[in-house]
Amino acid sequence: MPTLETWSLWLHIAAGTVAVLAGVGALVTKKGGRRHRGAGKLFLAAMAVTVATVFVLLAAAVTTFRIVLTLVAVFSGYLAFSGYRVLSRKRPSETPATVDWLAAGTVVVACLVLGSWGVAWFLDGSSFGVVMAVFGGIGVAFGGQELRSFRRGESGEWLVGHLQRMIAAFIATISAVSAVNLTPVIGVSAWLWPTVVGTPLIAYWSRKYESDR
Repeated sequence: MPTLETWSLWLHIAAGTVAVLAGVGALVTKKGGRRHRGAGKLFLAAMAVTVATVFVLLAAAVTTFRIVLTLVAVFSGYLAFSGYRVLSRKRPSETPATVDWLAAGTVVVACLVLGSWGVAWFLDGSSFGVVMAVFGGIGVAFGGQELRSFRRGESGEWLVGHLQRMIAAFIATISAVSAVNLTPVIGVSAWLWPTVVGTPLIAYWSRKYESDR
């Protein structure tokens, strides 16, 4: 009989696959349309399952690598969650809820640990430390920016915030899929190329949406 760990691993893989497909669907469909919203909700649900199963896998066997994967999952899940939650604060009068504060605070702490640990790994000669430091830095940047805006009562541009976070979550998902399949071929670059390719696109689309409004 398959163990809980085995079932969790297969469910994790299946949810990650669904997240990639749903993310593509959200990107190619008309923004705000029924199909786009449906794909976005499916992406969010798949990401929730992906993050939950990582914690189950960690509980089954606490290893250094699984701890790192759990921290990366917190980072990825936060991006998707905060991208969705931005939609609930479209109007300036709509203030962040307790769950928004908790999510932003959690990702800042988790990514500070991830980034600091990555620097230590890199100084110790592990090239994977670069991946940890990059993801940790991105997580701290997003979470810290959100905490500052919450504290100042700034609503910001919800559409740009939604776009940035959801695409960043999609990039993180692609990074995980790439890492599983391409690490033996191109090493740590398998983790980083989606970020290198996707970050300029986020910047371009953000400027485009800001100028169009």
